[in-house]
Amino acid sequence: MSSTGARGPLVYRQRLLTRVTHWAWAVSLFFLLLSGLQIFMAYPELSLGRQSGFAYDNSVLEIGARQGPDGALVGVTDLFGWEIATTGLLGASGGEARAFPSWATIPSYRDLATGRVVHFFFAWALFFTLLLWVVASLLNGHLRELIPTGRDLRALPGDVLDHARLRFHHARRYNVLQKLSYAGVLFVLFPLIFLTGLSMSPSLNATAPWLLDVFGGRQTARTIHFLVMVLLVLFFVVHVLMIVLAGPLNELRSIVTGWYRIDPEGDAPDDPREAQP
Repeated sequence: MSSTGARGPLVYRQRLLTRVTHWAWAVSLFFLLLSGLQIFMAYPELSLGRQSGFAYDNSVLEIGARQGPDGALVGVTDLFGWEIATTGLLGASGGEARAFPSWATIPSYRDLATGRVVHFFFAWALFFTLLLWVVASLLNGHLRELIPTGRDLRALPGDVLDHARLRFHHARRYNVLQKLSYAGVLFVLFPLIFLTGLSMSPSLNATAPWLLDVFGGRQTARTIHFLVMVLLVLFFVVHVLMIVLAGPLNELRSIVTGWYRIDPEGDAPDDPREAQP
């Protein structure tokens, strides 16, 4: 929206399949996160290498609890040997020793078996909707819209500066920061989280043992899997923040109906039939 208050045209920016898969991924990732934390509680420690335990000194993160001077449980998180008191959030909450609070896991109570069922169901839901999106995007050309061009990369410093100044341009096409972040999630983080998850499957270890070698062992794969989850959560937080700052009604309309209002000086629609008053 310009400083004069002029309203730009509406353009059809998001195809139906893009919108459907976007919300399917959001739901899947929500259940994957909370069920994944349930699974993590069974062994709340991250290590590097092929094995872990008392005989090894390869832990990078450990979430636990111990009794304080008053006898109450105290949550303690050990990060690279640095102990942090995290009572109420990590290690101990509600008077119980558990890596994560009950509101952060599915189910809310300790149930590894149910957590695994939920996790695997939504992992496959994410995989097949992603596969559908990739095939469709290859056919309709949408995939090319996410690949940064040389012109995009030359515009990167200016785009970073505009975002730092909270100056958001509403254009028909994605800007370079959007392209880099979306491409990073779709083509780097999603494949990584799938492959590291598969590498921890005993049945796949038997048929494709080389996959564990690629990631340097089960414990390293588990750590990478956890770190990718953290990066996806960070992406979600930044994504929501950008929606709020750039104009939530316009952004939500785009991903719900497909129609997006661009700036008067923004990109003109490729097809005049796509413009609406």
